Amino acid sequence: MDSDDEGTIEFYVERIEDKRINYGKIEYYLKWKGYPRSENTWEPIDNLNCSDLVAAYEESLKNKKHNMKPPSFVPSIKSKAKQKAVEVNKSEFDRGFEPERILGVSNVSGELKFLMKWSGREEADFVSAKQANAICPRIVIQFYEERITWHTSGSDDDKTEDTAE
Repeated sequence: MDSDDEGTIEFYVERIEDKRINYGKIEYYLKWKGYPRSENTWEPIDNLNCSDLVAAYEESLKNKKHNMKPPSFVPSIKSKAKQKAVEVNKSEFDRGFEPERILGVSNVSGELKFLMKWSGREEADFVSAKQANAICPRIVIQFYEERITWHTSGSDDDKTEDTAE
């Protein structure tokens, strides 16, 4: 953070942690230099003056797409109890990995799966939405909150009034 003669304060981006499209505009989730992660903010690309960090982040996204492994499919087992046991045994949650955030969601063979990013790991894995809801509900809620859009009517044409003329 620097201040110049005009009294404006300039904040420095330490790193870009995420990307989204909000109302058709690209925004980046920024970690600010000298501030805790609790102070991270979503900023539109027009507000940024760190093209080198944006380029590096976009390149890392391209590399992640190439390195992502497809979801592993559990062979069909007649007993649902046995199938659940197999899925639980293969879960990253059971291996002690700490969930960091959800990168995406997919319908895999009729079951909702989250693409989970793990703390301290480069790889992301698909996990059952049911398990994620039970084990890390805050991360699931955060994922949905970041993507929810509200449509409100702003015109008087949408309102009806019962008035006698």
